[in-house]
Amino acid sequence: MNSKLGRWTLAILAHVALIVAWYLFVRIGNVPRFVMPSPGATLDAFLQPNYDWWANIAVTGTEIFGGYLLALVAGVALALAFSWSKTLEAFFMPLLVSLNMIPKVALGPLIIVWFKYGVFPNSIMAFSIAVFPILLTTARGLREIEPELLDLVRSLRGSRWQLFTKIQLPGALPYIFSGMKVGAILAVAGAIVGEFLGSDKGLGYLMLQVQVTLDTPAMFMAVIMITLLGMVLYGLVLLLERLLVARDARVA
Repeated sequence: MNSKLGRWTLAILAHVALIVAWYLFVRIGNVPRFVMPSPGATLDAFLQPNYDWWANIAVTGTEIFGGYLLALVAGVALALAFSWSKTLEAFFMPLLVSLNMIPKVALGPLIIVWFKYGVFPNSIMAFSIAVFPILLTTARGLREIEPELLDLVRSLRGSRWQLFTKIQLPGALPYIFSGMKVGAILAVAGAIVGEFLGSDKGLGYLMLQVQVTLDTPAMFMAVIMITLLGMVLYGLVLLLERLLVARDARVA
């Protein structure tokens, strides 16, 4: 308990130190507002009603969480299918690797052509970046299951669903969560890249709008809001991991 409290204290102190260093750098260095605003000026930007902060936060949050959940379901499902059929894995895995090598920024214009602007295409962008790490780590976790356990369940005439829920899923959870952590970070990047390439709402879109007027405090606040959304998603993954995975079984 004390060690956990100590880690939280250090984490909070690190963030406080960053804010203090930010303030001192701007104040002592006499940095112009349009180059780097102070923490106070950045907070003031959040109070500007014309930026419609909460609506833009809701849009970006929907894109991030929607794309991430889609990536999680698809990644785990594909990994499970590959564990059931080596032929399926040999056929599709090289293709998925090749598709993953395509720069996601290059996919942006195509996604816009196919799906127009909106939340859905940006969620697809988040999905396309986050799904592969989840797929790879889940597939690795399923391969780590002891064959003897699988043979035992099969000998008892267990169904594939029972095999998955009783043996494969519990054994692969540490690996799944490892991929989920990486995917959470990438989903945030994917959604923002989608908004940069083509969008009419969201925090990424707002950043492009205020860039024209050199409203740097609003740009900083948008970055902070994006970071907080990512932290919420990552924190939820950590919470689920603590609830579902034993400490000695967690994969860093």
